Order: sequence, then structure tokens, then C-alpha cells
Amino acid sequence: SLSNRYPESIADRGTQPAIPNISPHQHHNNPPTNMCLLPFTISTSEVGIIESFGKFKRLAPPGLGCLICCVEELAGRMTYRVQQLDVRVETKTLDNVFLTAVVSIQFQVLKEKVYEAFYALSDPRRQITAHVFDVLRAELPTLELDAVFEAKEDLAVSVKNALSETMTQYGYQILQCLITDLDPDQRVKNAMNEINSSKRLKYAVAERAEGDKILKVKSAEAEAEAKYLSGVGVAKQRKAIVDGLKSSIVDFTEGVKGASSKETLDLLLLTQYFDCIKDVGSAPNCKTTFIPSSKSAGDEMRNSLLQADMAK
Repeated sequence: SLSNRYPESIADRGTQPAIPNISPHQHHNNPPTNMCLLPFTISTSEVGIIESFGKFKRLAPPGLGCLICCVEELAGRMTYRVQQLDVRVETKTLDNVFLTAVVSIQFQVLKEKVYEAFYALSDPRRQITAHVFDVLRAELPTLELDAVFEAKEDLAVSVKNALSETMTQYGYQILQCLITDLDPDQRVKNAMNEINSSKRLKYAVAERAEGDKILKVKSAEAEAEAKYLSGVGVAKQRKAIVDGLKSSIVDFTEGVKGASSKETLDLLLLTQYFDCIKDVGSAPNCKTTFIPSSKSAGDEMRNSLLQADMAK
């Protein structure tokens, strides 16, 4: 009876233990109809690895599963989710500049190669890291610092190809390889900034000089044009004055009988002379006006002394 086979379980629980129904194709030998099952759960996007006495037996899909007590065990779990590994590599370039490159590797377990992914590698992250170091330390020393920044995409493709070729046989798919950062030494960055600043300052000085040149050329052209127009204006002004004097002389000569043209011209010049003195004397800053009217050398000396005294 069952009570004779399981005395402790019957006494403790007071119920008959569950007897699983094991299909014949699972075991070649007919197992005993009474065995203990241990339930377990596998999360979505994961798979369980079941071993029997240390040997791989089967894969457990997501959901509820059972283990035969003392016969099977859940050796581990593998996830199908995309994983990311960030690797920092310090190396030098062709122009002996040390820099740190940060590479982000996105990888995933292949569903058809879960066995290889679990049993082939003890630490897949270290394996991926080693390949990244090997590729970058072989590629970066062949490039100068400026070329490294321009060849980021090519370096990422090289790392991805090398990892895909190796990791696929171990059950891992390399989805993406990204070089997220290239960080040279701070002194190198300061020197690069100074070089760039000097270049920009050089361009700024050249542009400023070119601007000054254009301003001077335009100013000279404007001054030449202004002088030309001023000369044209002065010429027209003098022509108008001569035409006016000519008309005045003709009218005065015709109106005054016996007056010659020279006398008429002297009279006009004297009138303009008095008008000029009047305008100078009526200026707000004018205090004293000396009118040359000397008849001898003594008068000229007296006028010169008075003018010198007023200038003090």
C-alpha cells in the first residue's frame, strides 16, 4: 500500500502524494509511478536549461515547468533580450596621441544555438571585450588623431565583423557596434582648441584687413567723386559769377553815360569788398576787424602792433 511506501508523508500530510504520469518516450525504462515533482517558472523571453545528473537534457520554455526530484535540476537560464556591453579601450594613434575609445556592443542569444551559448563560453562578456581590444589596438595605431574621428564608422564596422565571425559559432548574434566616445588627453584637447582658435583668429584678421581695404578703397573713390563734383560745382559757380559780372557791367555801362568797363568793374569789386567786411564783422566770434587803409609805413607798423596785441 501507499502508506507502507511513504509512511512519513502520509502521517504528516494526511493525503496521498501526487503520482505523475510519465510518458514512455521520455524514459526508456519504465520509471516508478510514484515520484516527486518540483515546480519552477521561466519568465517570458527566457529559456531554462535542464540537466539530468550533470548532463544536458532539455530546454524549458517560458511558463510553469516541473523537475523530477533528485533526477533533474535547473542548471541555468538564458535570456533572449538584447544586451549591451560598454568597453573602454585606451590606446595611441599614429601621431603618438593617447586616447580612450568607448565601444558599445549590442548582442543577443540565438534561439537555435542556446546550447552553444550556455556551454561553449564561461564568460561571453570577457570574450567580447577581448575581441574589441584586439581590433581597436590593431586599427587605431595606423591612423592619426584627426583621421580617427573621421573613421569612426569604419572602425565600428571592423569591430562588428570581427565579433560576428567569432561569436556566431558560440550562439551569440552581434546586432550593433557603436563607438560612442573618443576622448584624448585633456592637454591634447586644449592644444587642438588653441590651434583651431589660432586658425579662426588668422581668418578673422584676414577678413578684417580685407574689410578695411574695401572701406579705404570705397572712401577714396567717394572722395575722388566728391572732389570731382565739387570742382564741377566751383566751375559752374565761377561761370555764373562771371556771367553775372558781365551782365552787371553791360547794364551799368549802358545806364551810366561816359562810364568805362574798368570803372564799372572796380566799383563792383569795391562793393563786394565792403560786403565781405560786413559779413566778417557780424560773425558772433569776431571782436575786432582791421581794415588795411594805411598811407605810410608808420601806419602799417601801428596796425601790425595793434594786431599783435589783440592776438595775445
